[in-house]
Amino acid sequence: MLSLLLPNLSAAHMAFFGILFAFFATVIATSKLAPFLPKDGGRAFAHDGKLSAGKPRGAGIIFVIAFVVSVLLFVPLEPEIIIYMVLIFVCMMTGFLDDAAEKPWGEYKKGFLDLCVAALTALTFLKYNSSTIELSFFHVSITLHPIVYAILAVILVWTSVNVTNCADGVDGLSGTLTIVTLMTIYGINRVKGLPDFFSLTILLFAVSILGYLWYNATPSKLMMGDAGSRAMGLFIAIAIMKTGSPLLYIPVALVLLLDGGLGLLKVSLIRFCKIHIMKNIRTPLHDHVRKVWDWSNTQTVFRFAIIQIILAVAVIYGIQ
Repeated sequence: MLSLLLPNLSAAHMAFFGILFAFFATVIATSKLAPFLPKDGGRAFAHDGKLSAGKPRGAGIIFVIAFVVSVLLFVPLEPEIIIYMVLIFVCMMTGFLDDAAEKPWGEYKKGFLDLCVAALTALTFLKYNSSTIELSFFHVSITLHPIVYAILAVILVWTSVNVTNCADGVDGLSGTLTIVTLMTIYGINRVKGLPDFFSLTILLFAVSILGYLWYNATPSKLMMGDAGSRAMGLFIAIAIMKTGSPLLYIPVALVLLLDGGLGLLKVSLIRFCKIHIMKNIRTPLHDHVRKVWDWSNTQTVFRFAIIQIILAVAVIYGIQ
């Protein structure tokens, strides 16, 4: 939008000011609006869950809105980008309404809403992009039938939203892992020479999360809640699909996938198949390493991030 009002500004200048705007808008808005957020009641079954009681929750509404505004101001507006911003806002709002509700929404209700967002995301992607995927490590491309791609895209988006949400349980953990994942995707875009406008969108989301982490690092002053974690998961899925190599989601978000996904798998097998596995593993994994292995919160964040950074370096090198 600003590119229309200030046509003499180069793309590099727009990116520079956009990144600064996204960060400081998040920091300033969070400092002013945090007292108005709903308060957390503490998680009964989480390790140290009671320590979160009374803290502002749902801060995702602040950094996600800061991100969306930054994109609308500093990224060339195309219909595809606008639709994604609407879907991210909707995903954030469903999470925030759950954060603010006196009685938490049921799992099936949230799962259905996530499924609707996933379906709309898949349809939007296919309208503006092909159904060809690249196996980046082998430099081989495969064109899928659009219906097959749509089904797989829905699975990817739904999974990404929910594992990222489940990984949100330690101060700074899901935000830090999301930043590592997004910067890996940014690196993939640079290696592949993909258009700069979506790479800038990735950077704007990453610095918006950094603005939130300013207040969320241990000991945290507030928490993102479902409003932030679900929106982050959705954006990760969109960003990886835009690379043309959606299967890279597995290595670039592996820690998020294992941390949040094993819990979903464990519960699903017990609930629907009556299969009891991983009895000795506490899920999410961040609860297991703190409760069983006696890792501190800081050790958990750093060690999980280190693992994901090593994977990131391997992926960037492997696709060249």
